[in-house]
Amino acid sequence: MDTQPEAGIYARESPYLERYVQVGIASERVLSVSFPETSDGEDDHPVLDQIEEYLRGTADDFEDVEVALTMATDRRSALETLRTVPYGENVTVRGLARMTPGLDPESADDQTLLRTALEENPAPVVVPDHRVTDGPSAAPPIVEQRLRSLEGL
Repeated sequence: MDTQPEAGIYARESPYLERYVQVGIASERVLSVSFPETSDGEDDHPVLDQIEEYLRGTADDFEDVEVALTMATDRRSALETLRTVPYGENVTVRGLARMTPGLDPESADDQTLLRTALEENPAPVVVPDHRVTDGPSAAPPIVEQRLRSLEGL
């Protein structure tokens, strides 16, 4: 008997964020994370449990969560690299470029590519764009601020 949750939209209200955390799941991978003010999604999913614990202060890098990053290879590579930035640490856009194979931290084009990847990040929290100090986040500003505060950034 398969005990894995079905593909779908799952959501749970977060008192810390004062909104819902909503995840889109397919083939046991996270497709999206968003923060709507209301949601009709089912609330029982292991990724939501993990995010809830994180929002309660449990350090988590979400390394064990599979994410389906469906975007251009160079942007996907940058977001995959971002996933290696540990909980409670931050990086600049240039630092992220330095860490990402094939990108030049001095290149304005590569910095723009990184900023675009961060803006279009389909799974904030799991792909921690809030750890980039001088880059945009795909999460709403209040969520980004609370995530940074939670990690002491």
